[in-house]
Amino acid sequence: MSLRHGVLGLLAELEHASGYDLMKVFDVSLAGVWPATQSQLYTELGKLTADGLIEVAAEGARGRKEYRITEAGREELRHWLVEVPPRRPVRDETLLRMFFLGQVEPEQARNYLLRGVDYLNTQLEKLETDDQNNINWGDDNLSHYGRMVLEYGKRYMTLRRDWQAEVADRIAPAAE
Repeated sequence: MSLRHGVLGLLAELEHASGYDLMKVFDVSLAGVWPATQSQLYTELGKLTADGLIEVAAEGARGRKEYRITEAGREELRHWLVEVPPRRPVRDETLLRMFFLGQVEPEQARNYLLRGVDYLNTQLEKLETDDQNNINWGDDNLSHYGRMVLEYGKRYMTLRRDWQAEVADRIAPAAE
């Protein structure tokens, strides 16, 4: 995915939104799968406008702009969704480190993995809290498919957490 397609997708769902509005939705919905900074988002809005994929729908006070997707933008989004094969993630720093953990003492390797377990537990708690308290789920497409992405995130983090805990015990069993 690219930020470009994330913005196009949000504008297709929301119909129109300002950069600020997009950033708020991005932070709640897409940040876990494709994080972006405010400056990256605004840069992309400029590029999308220049490419004719979005347009300014309204201008307000202090230069506030609301954007909407154009037909060319919808076509680009549709093309990307159904015709462009996704690039599969290849890099995983945790696994790269795991490959070389034999270069440190077993207890250091175990501690590294257990820090990962703690981190994933914190992230899982955050996802659960967001799901229960911070996300206003509705009947719209973003809610329907967003729930599926959130479910994937929970399962993926649970799998990694459990694997790291198991491997930590295989490297250096906990002292009794």
